[in-house]
Amino acid sequence: MEVQDESDLETFLQWAAALGVSDSPVTQSEVTTCPPLFCLGHSICVSHFPDAGGRGLAAVRDIMKGELILRVPKEALMTSESLRSKDKKLSSVLCKYPTLSSTQVLAVALLNEVNKGKVTWWYPYLKQLPRSYDILESFGRLEIEALQMDEAIWTAERAVEKGKMDWGEASVLMRELNLKPQLSTFKAWLWASATISSRTMHIPWDSAGCLCPVGDFFNYAAPGEEPYHSENLKTHRNVSPLCDTSFGKVQNAGKSIEELFDANAHRLIDAGYEEEVAAYCFYARRNYRKGDQVLLSYGTYTNLELLEHYGFLLHENPNDKAFIPLEPDMYSLCSWPKESLYIHQDGKPSFSLLATVRLWVTPVTNRRSVGHIAYSGHQISAENEVTVLEWIVKDCQSLLGNCSTSLEEDESLLVTIDKIQDYLSMDFRDVSRACNSELSAFLEMNGRKLCGQVQMSRNTRSIHRWKLAVEWRLSYKRILRECISHCKKRLEDLYS
Repeated sequence: MEVQDESDLETFLQWAAALGVSDSPVTQSEVTTCPPLFCLGHSICVSHFPDAGGRGLAAVRDIMKGELILRVPKEALMTSESLRSKDKKLSSVLCKYPTLSSTQVLAVALLNEVNKGKVTWWYPYLKQLPRSYDILESFGRLEIEALQMDEAIWTAERAVEKGKMDWGEASVLMRELNLKPQLSTFKAWLWASATISSRTMHIPWDSAGCLCPVGDFFNYAAPGEEPYHSENLKTHRNVSPLCDTSFGKVQNAGKSIEELFDANAHRLIDAGYEEEVAAYCFYARRNYRKGDQVLLSYGTYTNLELLEHYGFLLHENPNDKAFIPLEPDMYSLCSWPKESLYIHQDGKPSFSLLATVRLWVTPVTNRRSVGHIAYSGHQISAENEVTVLEWIVKDCQSLLGNCSTSLEEDESLLVTIDKIQDYLSMDFRDVSRACNSELSAFLEMNGRKLCGQVQMSRNTRSIHRWKLAVEWRLSYKRILRECISHCKKRLEDLYS
């Protein structure tokens, strides 16, 4: 199987190279009449990172921050437009369903290509797509309940419901296209929907985005805090100009390296479609040493958002947040959106949350006179601050207390899940009652009973989704615990 996978990958990289996909910036003196055999090898290569996302892209040389490291021409992007242009039947049938969203259209078009089997022009790329995903839309009832927090459960239920609704609306179209029965099922729809959710990239002409061969091999890195400083220009003298992928002409030939570098020095993202070169261009987000995994920032996401859209989470996510229940009248005290009233990953309440609670605990008759103090981010008084911190501590403790398992029990449960994944014999008699109930539900769902020691065959996807749910709730509880510790330390300082 591994030999076959390696062969498929080589075929895919040759296919991509023929389309002009390249990690080698072209200069005028290097223009050739024929493309290279493989599209990678000058800057990056496909590699495997077992503990950091699985398959990804590694640096084959030292790479400087800001370098153009991959170029994927428009002709290689899979979009609704490109699929319709090469399939008259698909284009004709789609005209009958103008109410379908752009995402639904791309999902149907993707399944339509899969339906063609080996004869589709996209076959080498389709072979590289994952066979299953773990986004919230694919979660079952047990996995959703394992999230424990109301916010996450509601988000997962909404995702599942939307998936079923989208599939139902597109079913008539899929029947008209005569898709194979297995490609018209909800399971197949989930696969197509998850492919689009987790792998597409933004393009200006279609809100559904595009599938970007090779470009979707990059694994995720949370956005860093430090901006890209133009004063580092002297360390980037070897950054090559952006070039056309046709091997026939070089774009921006009259511009200096400095001008090109300055144009991209302050970009907020690591990749984007660039009209002037008609290609999706990827840039190094930091310096990389040879052998390092080269990562891509998709944007700023909490762990719940990563789980919802991409099917994974980060154990150390600087953009993660926790939300605590607030009184209804709190929202009317400020103009900040609800999304800004949260607890940071390090346990510190957000600026907006602190300001809102400070104003809320202030007597109604005094709020007008001290409002400017709260909105400026300063404590109103020592007494007010004590009340605020005590209220936040109580709210966090209440949220933790309402969970069916404790933080420590979740840690123990993850150890047990790892043993299940590793197909090890286990003794469940030492597992807590709360975790025992969850284990029983999972084993019964998989046709097993919980009695003393048990071994079970791997139901890989279900186990992995369950583990993701437990990992998510554990990370959420850790934020709440950190917040309690932070507030108590602040209280000690105020009391002293």
